[in-house]
Amino acid sequence: MRYWMTAALTLTAASWALATPEQDRLALVHQVESRFPNVKRQDHINGAYALDAAKREQWIAMEDFPPYEFTIEDGETLWYESFSNQKSYSDCFGDSTAIKQHYPRWDKATAEVVTLDLAINQCREANGEEPLDYMGEEMAALTAFIAYESRDELIDIEVPDQPEALAAYEAGKAFYYQRRGQLNFSCSSCHIDTAGNLLRAERLSSTYGHVTHWPAYRLKWSAVGPLHKRFMECNDQVKAKAFEPQSAEYRNL
Repeated sequence: MRYWMTAALTLTAASWALATPEQDRLALVHQVESRFPNVKRQDHINGAYALDAAKREQWIAMEDFPPYEFTIEDGETLWYESFSNQKSYSDCFGDSTAIKQHYPRWDKATAEVVTLDLAINQCREANGEEPLDYMGEEMAALTAFIAYESRDELIDIEVPDQPEALAAYEAGKAFYYQRRGQLNFSCSSCHIDTAGNLLRAERLSSTYGHVTHWPAYRLKWSAVGPLHKRFMECNDQVKAKAFEPQSAEYRNL
């Protein structure tokens, strides 16, 4: 899905164990830009399309009649629907619908990473509504609408200098670099070490800018789906245990 959002991600890679999140981010930027010197920094928001001219042309052609338009429209309808208590999502998130850039965030009160999807269900439950299925169409529509509204916003995630927040960050970083499954792959095996290469018929995207374009429409799914669905697929593909959507493992990642 085409979300024109600027990537300034703090939740990313590391090459030394005691680096700060910002040092990790700068190291990743340097590594990616050294590897792909002809790719503009902002183009990495487009994932594999920034690294594959042929795929990019196919994607741009699809944008003439984007298959995700109806999903965004459904999400807009859901956003403005009132809960049974006559309140709505705006009572939780404010009047602006451009909020994707604030997530994931560290919640000091609950001492956990809160994603947009989790925050949506927290809002619903606080207003007496049933939580949505994290893998369902309604959650995909809501988050797609919010992401569409959030285009051009700067993603600038802060990891507070607090022991619990830093522990969550380090857990996510450890997950990213840990080899797992029968194929003994890590996230970094594909998206740092071999980014830009072909794996079967797929161009491997770079970690830098990854989360800016989710939720995404994928031809394989013929639908819009969440980032955690892709996490689960990746774990399955390397024959490793997949965690539940919105698990602490995936939120920290």
